[in-house]
Amino acid sequence: MEPTERVRVVVRGAVQGVGFRPFVYRLATRHGLSGWVLNSAAGVFIEVEGPPDHLRTFVLDLERDRPPRAVIQSLEWAVLDPVGYDRFEIRPSVGGETTALVLPDIATCPDCVRELFDRTDRRFRYPFANCTNCGPRYSIILALPYDRPSTTMAGFAMCEACRAEYTNPEDRRFHAQPNACPACGPQLETWTPDGRVLAGADQALAEAARVVRGGGIVALKGLGGFQLVTDARSAEAVHRLRDVKRREQKPFALMFPTLESIAEQCDVSDAEARLLTSPESPIVLLGRRTGTGANAVSAEAAPGNPTLGVMLPYTPLHHLLLADLGFPVVATSGNVADEPICTDERESLTRLRGMADLFLVHDRPIARHVDDSIVRVVLDRELVLRRARGFAPLPVPIDPSADGTLAVGAHLKNTVAVAIGGNGFVSQHIGDLETREAFAAFERVIAAFGGLYRFEPRRIACDAHPDYLSSVYARSAGKPIVEVQHHLAHVLSCMADNALSAPVLGVSWDGTGLGTDGTIWGGEFLRVTREGAARVACLRPFRLPGGDAAVREPRRSALGVLFAIDGGAVFDREHLAPVAAWTPAERRALRSSLESAVNAPWTSSAGRLFDAAAALANLRQSIRFEGQAAMELEFALDRIETDDAYLVTVRDRVPGTGGGDGSLGRPLIVDWEPLVRSLIADVQQKVPRGVVAARFHNGLVEAIVEVARRVGEPRVVLTGGCFQNRYLTERAVRRLGEAGFRTYWHQRVPPNDGGIALGQLAAVAWKIGILDSRQSTVDSRWSG
Repeated sequence: MEPTERVRVVVRGAVQGVGFRPFVYRLATRHGLSGWVLNSAAGVFIEVEGPPDHLRTFVLDLERDRPPRAVIQSLEWAVLDPVGYDRFEIRPSVGGETTALVLPDIATCPDCVRELFDRTDRRFRYPFANCTNCGPRYSIILALPYDRPSTTMAGFAMCEACRAEYTNPEDRRFHAQPNACPACGPQLETWTPDGRVLAGADQALAEAARVVRGGGIVALKGLGGFQLVTDARSAEAVHRLRDVKRREQKPFALMFPTLESIAEQCDVSDAEARLLTSPESPIVLLGRRTGTGANAVSAEAAPGNPTLGVMLPYTPLHHLLLADLGFPVVATSGNVADEPICTDERESLTRLRGMADLFLVHDRPIARHVDDSIVRVVLDRELVLRRARGFAPLPVPIDPSADGTLAVGAHLKNTVAVAIGGNGFVSQHIGDLETREAFAAFERVIAAFGGLYRFEPRRIACDAHPDYLSSVYARSAGKPIVEVQHHLAHVLSCMADNALSAPVLGVSWDGTGLGTDGTIWGGEFLRVTREGAARVACLRPFRLPGGDAAVREPRRSALGVLFAIDGGAVFDREHLAPVAAWTPAERRALRSSLESAVNAPWTSSAGRLFDAAAALANLRQSIRFEGQAAMELEFALDRIETDDAYLVTVRDRVPGTGGGDGSLGRPLIVDWEPLVRSLIADVQQKVPRGVVAARFHNGLVEAIVEVARRVGEPRVVLTGGCFQNRYLTERAVRRLGEAGFRTYWHQRVPPNDGGIALGQLAAVAWKIGILDSRQSTVDSRWSG
């Protein structure tokens, strides 16, 4: 019997009174799907059940074939367990108060693009054209309700022609709050680095295009902040941008003129094409094609990376510039490393000093910074890796018992969230709270949420790590606080993303998070029930010489793993790359640190185990950006197909306790020692790195399946930064499915720390915490 899934779809926009429900009925019937559609005060709600392939086609057709007068401003969908609908029906509309939603910024619609390039249209080549169907929303709104006086467009009085459109119910600009034209709207200018005006209007665009063609760098004031733009084809231009931005090797985002130009250099599936051309218009990670051509992207844009992060123009300004250039550009955030994106043109002259040859600016203020979102397709579904423009701040349903909660997220990839009226509103990506500027942005986002939603928190949920700046903020705010263990928050976030209730087995793998036993967790298996969560298994712990320094130097993680296996003798094995990477004096100091346990904390981190494997395979001994070693281990796979797997054993923590299933006593141990020994042997035998990488990934997946069998929970949730790895996620889903488990992974909320704030809200809603710290304890004799 063909498998069945249920998809929940929420469509917002001009979708009522335009024949949308009959259209959905016909579409569902044509695809042989069951379920229902109804109107509500917040939009159109749809649930459909049927074969997965039919559901995916239905969602694609929903946007592509929508009624001519329908406008889809946002379409969110999630895959859920089936409930057994036997037919498709149009249900009665649901009343109630209209939900006060702040819509995300929406990419330029096809009608406005056509007007941009129509010489007979009064908005011909006007960089700020928009309508009810598209344009700025979240980046310009100052307060609710969403009316022009409550936006940064308040200072632009509409001319008579724009006012006529705005007040005409038959016009697509009816009540388009940012409505404007060249006669009354924002204007473009180019400035020198010292603030001198060079040109305005279309001449400013021509000047910017000239600088980019010549290999220069333009600081462009976009929708949610500044971007640094340069010719992506020029190795010299991209290398210079790396120098000024202090970004040595991390991939740059690229913007292409057309979908066809992307397809010339990347593999693009139907699902990826839909994302690229969607109203969200995110950066999409695509497989890179080899070959050369006049517009080939320089290797400097993404060194050693088989994927490219690409997007299409999403504002009129971008459409005009890319059409004039006709080739791909780097379009990276306008900031220095670890700082938030710059939003103000005057401030940009200081913050971006020395980084740009020309400033392309405008006079429409930006209310809040909004980065570009990043998405990749996993198992034919979109997986959001950075949730910002196009997605934030649309809500995720959450139990109303969490209402009144502010969740302040984690320390890295920070987002914040608030619970109001059964909705969890998750902010745009804020970033790592490593600098004064980043923490100030964090405080501004919290204040903006309070202003937009007239929200005063009754309680604050935060990470249990006392030193995270977000946790410090929570404790100093004078409100009751709820501390949520980091990896539990990951699991609950994925559950909320998939509308799941307990019980589940959560596999929460990332780099770092404080455990309830005071050690660094990161390779966790948490059984979540209605009564609470228990740590039923974890990766075998090892020591990290140098503590936090190991994050930047995978060779340290490798030494910790080797020391756990063979003790101090490993420091004499200079044939191993992570040992040879140190001078004799450094090796002596590191050995002393490990043997004395000074500045060498325990960790069960899967992220650090990936780092160790990358160092042992001599792929990467130190990194230039977060996650680089693990990424290169994934890249080494290079389309290799094998089911060969290194052995990973799952052991009772203490023989005779726990009944062998991790449900009692101390957790099961996922022992990677045989995996590491086999990996070392293969490296010495010069087995191709791709085969080594595949066997490593496959071994860890088999360990996940074995733990799932031992625990016996039929539903398994995959979460944490490690599950940004497409191969790991897809293989885990397949193997768990073959073993009879139902598997869930992230969709609209990131698996990385960008999803922690939602998980914190869910912990408050469901009143779920770690049941018993004694179940979390790991005996150190297994780790040395």
